[in-house]
Amino acid sequence: MYTRRGMAGGLLVVALGATAAMAATRGEPDGTLTVRRVPAAVVAAPTVEPVPKAGPAPAGLPKISYWHAARGFPPDPAPHSLETVAEGLRPHGKVAVYDAPGGTARAFLPRTISGLPVTAPVVSRRPGWLAVLIPSINRRIGWVPVSAGTVHPLRDQLIVDRGERRLTWLHNGKPRGDWEVAVGSARTPTPLGRTFVMGRTITQGNVYAGLDALVLGAIPDDRDALSASLRNGHTAIHAWSDESAFGRAISNGCIRMPPDAQRTLLRHIPEGVVLTVVE
Repeated sequence: MYTRRGMAGGLLVVALGATAAMAATRGEPDGTLTVRRVPAAVVAAPTVEPVPKAGPAPAGLPKISYWHAARGFPPDPAPHSLETVAEGLRPHGKVAVYDAPGGTARAFLPRTISGLPVTAPVVSRRPGWLAVLIPSINRRIGWVPVSAGTVHPLRDQLIVDRGERRLTWLHNGKPRGDWEVAVGSARTPTPLGRTFVMGRTITQGNVYAGLDALVLGAIPDDRDALSASLRNGHTAIHAWSDESAFGRAISNGCIRMPPDAQRTLLRHIPEGVVLTVVE
C-alpha cells in the first residue's frame, strides 16, 4: 500500500442504372413500338450518428489527484473483462471528464498525478468520445472528447487471480510470465476488477528488496480496515524479500512479487497497462 506523491471501398452508389432500363410492347395493327422507362433504383445513404458536444466545464470542478477522485462517474461496464485494452490516452493538458458523451463534466484529469504522467486506458469508444478508466476510484469510467489527448498503443496486460494467488503477464496477447504472488488478506483484499499502472515509485525498507513499486489506480475498498497511515494509499505491485508470503492472502491489498519477477515488470511494464483482478 503506497501513500505518495478510405475511398474506393467507401464510394457510395446513389443510383443504379445510369441508362434506365426500358420495357417495350408492340402496338396493333401497324407494329408500332411503345417504349416505357422504368424508374432508376435509389440506394439510401447510411445514417450518421450525431456527435454529442462537450458542454462547458465549470472552472471550480475538482481535479483528480492521488488522494481523490470526484463522485458521479458511471461504473465500468465490464470490470472483470480479460479482453486486452490496446489504447491509452495521454491528455494534452488538464482535461474535463464527463459522466457520458455530451453529459455532465464531473472532474478534471491532469497530465500528471503526483509526478506520474497520466496514461488512461481507453475501454470504450463513441463517435467523438473515449471512455477511460479513472484512477483513485475503483471500477469507474469517465468520458472525454477525442481531442483531449493523444492515443498511444498498449501492448501489455496483467491479470491477478486472487484465488490462485498468481500474476500473469501477457505481451501482444501472448504469455510472457507467470508467478506465484501474495495478495490481500480477507480483511484487506486486493480490489477486484480493472485498474491500471499509474507509474513507479520508490520504496523504503529491505523487505522490498530495494526495488521500485508499480502504483495502481485502485484504492482500498474498505479504508477503515487499514491503519490510519495506509487508508489514503493505493494498491501497488512490489517486490517482497520473504518467500514464505507467496501463495498466501496476507497483504494490506498490494500484490507482493518475487524480486526477480518485479525486476522483469519494471523493465517491461509502462504506464497505462491494465491489470485485472479476478477471483
